[in-house]
Amino acid sequence: MVKGTPTFTSENLAALKKRYTDAGQAHVFERFGELNDEEAAIFFEQLSNIDIESCNEFFARTMDSSKQSQQPAKIEPLESGSFDTTLDASQNGASDAWRAEGLRLIRENKVAVILLAGGQGSRLGSSAPKGLYDIGLPSGKPLFALQAERIRRLQQLASDDTHNATIPWLVMTSGPTSAATRAAFEKAEYFGLNADDVFFFNQGVLPCFGNDGKILLETVGRVAVAPDGNGGIYQALRLSGALDWLRSRGVEHIHSYCVDNCLVRVADPTFIGYAAQRGAECGALVVPKKSWDEPVGVICLRNRDFGVVEYSEISAEMAQMTRPETAELAYNAGNICNHYYTLDFLQHRVPEIEDKLEHHVARKKIKHLDLETGDLITPTKPNGIKLERFVFDVFPFVQRMAILEVDRKDQFSPLKNAPGSGVDCPETSRKDLIAQCIRFAEAAGAKIQLVDGQHPAFEISALVSYAGEGLETLNGKTLAPNQLITDLDSVVTV
Repeated sequence: MVKGTPTFTSENLAALKKRYTDAGQAHVFERFGELNDEEAAIFFEQLSNIDIESCNEFFARTMDSSKQSQQPAKIEPLESGSFDTTLDASQNGASDAWRAEGLRLIRENKVAVILLAGGQGSRLGSSAPKGLYDIGLPSGKPLFALQAERIRRLQQLASDDTHNATIPWLVMTSGPTSAATRAAFEKAEYFGLNADDVFFFNQGVLPCFGNDGKILLETVGRVAVAPDGNGGIYQALRLSGALDWLRSRGVEHIHSYCVDNCLVRVADPTFIGYAAQRGAECGALVVPKKSWDEPVGVICLRNRDFGVVEYSEISAEMAQMTRPETAELAYNAGNICNHYYTLDFLQHRVPEIEDKLEHHVARKKIKHLDLETGDLITPTKPNGIKLERFVFDVFPFVQRMAILEVDRKDQFSPLKNAPGSGVDCPETSRKDLIAQCIRFAEAAGAKIQLVDGQHPAFEISALVSYAGEGLETLNGKTLAPNQLITDLDSVVTV
């Protein structure tokens, strides 16, 4: 939590020491005298930018909440009339109307997108931002480029003779990814977008705590910190000036998504149009679970309010419950971190409820300084606590919610695990996107010459088709399975 940084003077240092002493965190200054002037000034700035009183309050409230034996929450599935689906063919007319409304809003420059891109590719064997990861497509393009091209294509689809549609792209980075992300965008010339339409902002951080509530030091002159969770997006948007920037541009509707989904339909006009027509202030896309025991959080009701319940909170009996009218799983709304907001909700409603949002405890192995010896301790088991909020923590406070079920194979293929792991990994992301491109071509009337036992390398650039549209010239053609289609006039046929 950031405040204005005072000048590094002896008087201000004394005042800062008193603040930390009064907060029971005086130990952070225990080895302060070992720092040279430059190091001391840097440490002073970091400590000044931490709202220590609020952090102490967060820790105490979160720990008390986790210890209290509370009445178990009443968990119920979503009511049948509280969500809609794109999976029912009889709903195609409604889907077309939602898409048309979304395109209208995009055409009028009332739509923006927020990308949650603070993560590194650590599990993928890379220290670079995850958005720079290449999943092995014929184009060799990283996730950032794939998503930027969808924005570019959608701008084309929404524009007409009198409207030049622009979709602002807000990119939330973290400390470890900020510089590399900005540099990559600059090097790639913003992946074909106008630099003035891209807004970078940083995810917030919070101090790491020992189990005793004392702040841990990373070095003699640095507090150990960690990102405040994807739920930190709300404060980060406000403090960065991003919301005011959107307001100045006339934006009213916002789509938010995570960088690691190669199938995401950025600024999805169907989703935006659906939520807007329902008059929602917040919305969520969901996908049906693969099975009753799939380890995924689901959107449901908790004490009659919307919320996300982790799979571990639902008994096997509850997870296997079905809806009498459809025989589908009752708890079937798999959460994919794909959300809609109105700007009014983010700018006016969220600040009213932010103090009510709880932090969650993440017990982690945290490297820290031993203040007695000055040694860096690398623990082998969890020794400390990181506090974080989740982006869906606002759901219980939403007054008008829109939940839309979509097909997993069209819109969700997460990249979470190392190459070769077989689940939610680069190979599955590549396979899912290529399979989607093949479906697009086949739906247009083309055939793909597939050879048994071979894995095709077939890709249609998003600059050619956002979601399967505009491929009519492929009708009746047999296409080579290994090609990148960037221009319908140069398609390889057999």
